[in-house]
Amino acid sequence: MASRRRFLAAAGLAAPAALAAPAIVRAQAPIRWRLQTYSGAPLGAHVIKPQVDAFNIAANGEMEIELYYADQLVPTGELFRALQNGTLDAVQSDEATMASPVDISVFGGYFPFATRYSLDVPALFTYYGLDEIWREAYDEVEGVTWLSTGAWDPLHIFTVNRPIRSLADMNGLRVFGVPTAGRFLSRYGLIPVTVPWDDVEVAMRTGELDGVAWCGFTEAYEVGWADVCRYALTNSVTGAWFGSYFANTESWNRVPPHLQQLWLSTIDQSHYYRAVWYWGGEAKLRVEGEKMELTSIPPEEWAQVVRDAEGFWDEVAGSSPRAGRVVQAFKDYAATMEAAGYPYR
Repeated sequence: MASRRRFLAAAGLAAPAALAAPAIVRAQAPIRWRLQTYSGAPLGAHVIKPQVDAFNIAANGEMEIELYYADQLVPTGELFRALQNGTLDAVQSDEATMASPVDISVFGGYFPFATRYSLDVPALFTYYGLDEIWREAYDEVEGVTWLSTGAWDPLHIFTVNRPIRSLADMNGLRVFGVPTAGRFLSRYGLIPVTVPWDDVEVAMRTGELDGVAWCGFTEAYEVGWADVCRYALTNSVTGAWFGSYFANTESWNRVPPHLQQLWLSTIDQSHYYRAVWYWGGEAKLRVEGEKMELTSIPPEEWAQVVRDAEGFWDEVAGSSPRAGRVVQAFKDYAATMEAAGYPYR
């Protein structure tokens, strides 16, 4: 009993000392990133803002991403350089639009007839080696880390006053669009014109542009271009855009693993959000949209465009061994989809 009293007395004396020296937790300033997207604010509200908002909430004060839209911090054509030198910590864009200096940049954005459906993009990256090719290409570039690629919308041509009902109708049309698709379509007389994203609508209203070859129906309605354009060409040059996420390598390496994983998980969330938003929106607006008259190029003429794309593929494949591997993946994938039949093709 005495020994028990001595133990309790000792414990009582020790307790105040333990309470008097609590562990000191020091608040640490959150990691802050500046991210710029290729898209203007109306489109960015769907293609990236939900993801950034979700990440900032889930990061619980440990990290915060500041989101900037097209041309707000740097011109879109300088996104890669700004990312590489640390002006930006992260970028969402396709390679061609951001002038990425890798030999696969031609595939970023709209590569003619490489895809038919949005699911083609993740399938190509997961099962046909494009993820390895993209990682390999960016491992050779100092200061930039490629993180992920996902699908956006199909490519249609929307025009202000001149409907397209034949290939000849493309001749002389000045359109805003992504570089690779513009390069391909220029063989039919289309003239690619580059202006800041926020100036596109004004340029169409003033006659500087005759239309856009940049997006599908969902975007055209969302950003207001359907209010300016009277005609929509239903023939699609390709079924889904390749868009990627990149980080400045030093910025990425300073982020702890759990926040890196959180950012990658919200990228996947964004890929899912866009896939549903575009897939449902494209069909609904083609059927129910009333702002533009639908036109089409006859099948026999459009078949020539498809044949021309095969030559374009071979031309690009010859530009580098790595580009050749990408084109071969496209060919292998297309052959598998055709052999599989419905619902793949």
